[in-house]
Formats: sequence, C-alpha cells, structure tokens
Amino acid sequence: MNPTYLDRGDLQVFVTAGDTPQPIPGARVRISDPENGRVLEEVTTDSSGQTPFVELPAPAIELSVSEGAAERRPYAVYNVTVSAGGWETLHAGGVELMPAGRAVQRMALSPARPGGFNVRNVLFPPHALWGEPAARPPEEEVKPLPEAQGLVVLPEPVIPEYVVVHAGRPDDASAPNHWVRFKDYIKNVACSEIYSTWRTEAIKANVLAILSFTLNRVYTEWYRGKGYDFTVTSSTAFDQSYSHGRTIFEEIGVVVDDLFTTYVTKEGIAQPLFTQYCDGRRTQCQGLSQWGSQALGEQGWDAVSILKKYYGADIYLKSAEKVEGVPLSYGGEVLSPGSEGEAVRTIQTQLNRIADNFPAIPKTRADGVYGPATQEAVTEFQKIFHLPQTGSVDFAGWYEISNVYVAVAELS
Repeated sequence: MNPTYLDRGDLQVFVTAGDTPQPIPGARVRISDPENGRVLEEVTTDSSGQTPFVELPAPAIELSVSEGAAERRPYAVYNVTVSAGGWETLHAGGVELMPAGRAVQRMALSPARPGGFNVRNVLFPPHALWGEPAARPPEEEVKPLPEAQGLVVLPEPVIPEYVVVHAGRPDDASAPNHWVRFKDYIKNVACSEIYSTWRTEAIKANVLAILSFTLNRVYTEWYRGKGYDFTVTSSTAFDQSYSHGRTIFEEIGVVVDDLFTTYVTKEGIAQPLFTQYCDGRRTQCQGLSQWGSQALGEQGWDAVSILKKYYGADIYLKSAEKVEGVPLSYGGEVLSPGSEGEAVRTIQTQLNRIADNFPAIPKTRADGVYGPATQEAVTEFQKIFHLPQTGSVDFAGWYEISNVYVAVAELS
C-alpha cells in the first residue's frame, strides 16, 4: 500500500444486472491494490446487491482541497473484481477513493455465455483535474436557436429523462452512444470534474455550472442541429468529462439530488446560460475556474456569489417547470409521518413494487396514511439509493422513487 496514504475513505460496490436496477445478491467482491495485486478486502453483496462500506487508505485530504498541494494525485485508486454464478466476471481498474468520503462503484454484470469467455476488463481514466488537461474552445454564452428543420424549440427548458452521451469526439463515428438518465449523467460529470472533498458551496457552484452547460446543449439542440444523433459528447475538448460507469461520490450526489432542476440564466433569455468552465490551474477560460471556486468556498463565499464572480452580477438561478420521466407530478408538499392523501398512496404503491426487487425495503399497506411502516420503507429506500435518511419524502426523494419505480417496472 502507498505509504503516503495518511487518511481513510469508504467504498461500497453495487452489483446489478447490466444497466438495470436489478440487484445481484450474493456476488463475491474482491478489492485489491493495483500496485502489487494484494487483496485488501473480500465481501459479498446483500439482498440489495450492495456490499457494506469498506474503509480503505486514501491520501491526505490536504492534497485535494488546495490548488497548491495538487502536485501529487489526491485520491487513491483500487481494483475491484466481481463474480457471481451465472454472470460474467468483471474487473474494474482505476476505481477512485477520496479521503473522508463515501464512494459507490456500480458494477453492471452481463449474463455468462455458455462455453464463452466470461471475463471483462474495464479501466477508468484519471480524474479530469489530474489527467491530461484539455482546453475547451470558447463558445458564446447565449446560443442561436436551431432553424426550422423539424426541430422543436421548447418555450422553457425541460429536464430530460435521458441524455445521449457520445463517448468521443463529435466526428468519431466509431465511438458508442450511451443513454444515461439525466441526474446520473450530472453526477458522473461532477464526480469526474471536481473533488468531493471541496467546500459544499464550491461543489454547488460547480454542479450548477455543469447543469446549465448540459441544459444549454439540450435546449439549443446543439449537436442534433448539426446532424448528430446525440445530446453531448464525453470529450473535454468540446464538452464535459464523462466516464461511463465511474465511481460516484456520495457528497456530490447529495448536492445533485437537491439541485438537478436548477440552472443559471440571465434576464431576457429563455435558454440556460452556456456556463463554460476550466480547472483554472493548467487551463484558463472566460468562465468559472474550478480551483478558483474552491478557494472562494474556503473563504466562505456561497454558491451564487461564486457564480456571479465568473458569469456576471446579472445572472440568477431558475428551476425548470417540467421534469420528464416522472409518472406523476409532485405536489410540492414534503411527505412525512402524519401526512395523508393520494400522494402518500402513490409513494406506498411505488415502494411496494420496488421492494419486489429490493426486499430489504419493507412492504406497507397502500392506505394513503404516512405511518411508521411507511417511514421505515422510505428510510430503507434512502439508505439503498444514497439519499439523506430523513424518513420523509421531498422533491428529490419523490423523483428518485419514481425513477427507480419506472426502471423496475420495465423489468417485468
């Protein structure tokens, strides 16, 4: 083990059947040191397809919170191997772990092929702040909207159900397209672009910039207007860093859950602002400096103040009115013990269906009354899907329950 690893972090492995939410219980998970191959932990997934959080060594936290200390890699990397009867064996290298944080690595297994070679290797690239820098060419903050070519310009930005990510440069026809749920895409990009050890307000500012960047691409049909069949690319020479299947940090995920319908804009424009950004250390740009935002967060600046410094005092935050992919609209009321009505019944019904695939979630009577049994089911759902375990359902919880409900219903 690297002797410079002075801190610790926690890693959980979540094993599923492909990209579906179907958990694979009883999978064998081995975590090893990539430097010498030594096995550090061997654990088994529970009924939700998840291992316990395993504590592992990580570099000193100071390396990831200060730009001046970033000369050494500020995160640990591990190898993870998963095997289960009837499924392929999957090796993942480059699994990241930050100090004093909680990381979740999704391992999506394919069914084993009779008589075939059933071992697959995945290597995740270095974090964008540590790997080779790529300067994005400057673009206008406000884009011309597509001409009438069969494309429909929406009157207001909408949170799409999916983002189609082209895994390469726009003109690389050999690169695959990944259909990724919108919030999962934002979490992936944020975990690829910034560190989870940063100040919360700095994380919020960066997440809002990532959201606005993405929604500008969606709203202006930037690539589809040029004849491509995707929303955005994973190339940092054009767009944002995206690594399919990468480690997700819980500290960043919680921020995304809270903010994913919010974007940056200005008076007089209908579209989200095209919020360009760069690391601010190796590359410079006209937009947000990632390391600069962290320095301001350390000084006590809030997220909006950070954004105004880089994008102008006239920017403000706005929430999208519509979120696609949610089967029933959210009424706005936080559901908690004592709540009653159809919204409670909806949550109970959806959780009962989810419990068919995640039996750790206790089933409850769908009577529209938010009692202790419903609170217990909500809390267990929040634990499994890495939401704050409040036992109440706010908009972030409603959206996540609906998302998982739709996904497991499609398995039937």
